[in-house]
Amino acid sequence: MKKLILLLLTSLCLTSQVSASEGGVAWDKFPTAKLTDVASLQNGAKLFVNYCLNCHSAAFMRYNRLRDLNLTEDQIKQNLMFTTEKVGDTMKVALDPKQAKEWFGGTPPDLTVIARSRADIGKGSGADYLYTYLRSYYRDDTKATGWNNLAFPSVGMPHVLWELQGQRTAKYVEEADPHHEGKTTHRFAGFEQLTPGQLTQVQYDDAVADLVGYMQWMGEPAQNHRVRLGVWVLLFLSVFTVIAWRLNAAYWKDIK
Repeated sequence: MKKLILLLLTSLCLTSQVSASEGGVAWDKFPTAKLTDVASLQNGAKLFVNYCLNCHSAAFMRYNRLRDLNLTEDQIKQNLMFTTEKVGDTMKVALDPKQAKEWFGGTPPDLTVIARSRADIGKGSGADYLYTYLRSYYRDDTKATGWNNLAFPSVGMPHVLWELQGQRTAKYVEEADPHHEGKTTHRFAGFEQLTPGQLTQVQYDDAVADLVGYMQWMGEPAQNHRVRLGVWVLLFLSVFTVIAWRLNAAYWKDIK
């Protein structure tokens, strides 16, 4: 529990640092229907294990919790477990933190609650941020990794999904700065595709939505159950309120 609290506090600190470094790009809305689509969550788990779990851990998530996504232990072991043989183990990585810091300039953060920690009241939920971030990469030869990101300028993480999306560059147009007379500014004018990916743009957006949906689910696997239970609780309280109101009226009628 202490480790989880420390992780949440660390994530919140990282959130404020990220918000300060972001370029002000508007966040796209994450399709929330993905959170109740079991097939989508299963695909998101596959993408997470294949593309994220190489560097990032999910140290507070156990593989056997994937049974909540209608996966059997055999399916989990055969398709989603590459770093351990025990289905009850947590999702850790073998990457040495010291080497990671040398390669990327910082240790890749744990992703267990990443979707919950990246929320911004003024912009949207953490899922909105991740959905925008993973779709905003572009080629930039001035960066050490060869990649940059609109949602997180000068990000240290390379574009791990580039084979799926393909390579593209960002286009900017020069225009007068409305806040400084005589000066010009560069405005983002869209992306230009350099090489095609394994997926079309629509398919890539859908795959990213699956991945983000899984990370949102991973932060609170019981979320859907909690929401369904909450609806029944509210219905019960509504009915009980009517009963209590009538009982109250009957009681005071006799007293008067």
